[in-house]
Amino acid sequence: MINKGVNDALAARDATRNGDDSHTSGPGARRPVQAASECSYSKFVKCKPLDFKGTEGVIKLTRWFKKMESVFSISNCTTSNQVKFTTCTLQDDALTWWNSYVKTTTSEKAYAMTWATLKKKMTGKYWPRGEFKKIKTEMWNLKVKGNDVVAYNRRFQQLALMCSRMFPKEVDKIEKYISGLPDMILGSVKASRSKTMQEVIEFTTELMEDKTRAYAERQADNKRKSEDIARNNQNQQPYKRQNTYQVYTVGNGDKRLYAGSRPLCPKCNYNHKGPCPPK
Repeated sequence: MINKGVNDALAARDATRNGDDSHTSGPGARRPVQAASECSYSKFVKCKPLDFKGTEGVIKLTRWFKKMESVFSISNCTTSNQVKFTTCTLQDDALTWWNSYVKTTTSEKAYAMTWATLKKKMTGKYWPRGEFKKIKTEMWNLKVKGNDVVAYNRRFQQLALMCSRMFPKEVDKIEKYISGLPDMILGSVKASRSKTMQEVIEFTTELMEDKTRAYAERQADNKRKSEDIARNNQNQQPYKRQNTYQVYTVGNGDKRLYAGSRPLCPKCNYNHKGPCPPK
């Protein structure tokens, strides 16, 4: 009974402290856990959600979805306010579509829908099935053009964002990314065994930069060697011409024509009269 009384007293003391924690700062005092305040529209706007006009294409629509979900998390936006706050970012064609929908279904029903339902409706409106097939085909056929890994990274991430259902696991996305790399780095990237997309992209980019730099250095070195060889050949060329001229001159001197009156001997091929002179 005594123990029970002591325990009850301690429990009552703790309850009193928790209820008036603003005046308690001593050792052992426990601060109450404050409940997250409900998100207001001004707080939502301060998180800088993206606008959507309905004419920017599926890439912008996908980014709008992702950014909006990030804003929900940061601002602690409640489920009941998500559609109401989100649709305030619609402009132009998208706003016209939403106003038409509200008028058709009534404001109460329109704002009572869930964020998932709104995403589905907007996907059907601004992401036609035929366009999705084109994007899916582009993703499967995407490869690095030349050595431009930076452009490949950018386009792959755009397509992966739109085709997230194609890659249920991170490893599936990594395998698809590696399959589009050129042979010169494919094996090295596979061997790196990167665990995340960020890791494999950073490794690939750095590796390609090293390869490109080494290739440029080899090209510059080969060019210098070619220029040195051409310069040496040019310096040696006048001496060859001079020697040729000298030989030509001597040759012409030995074989100059006889202008005298002595007949040409057919035996010794010299001009003389009488028998050939002894050799």
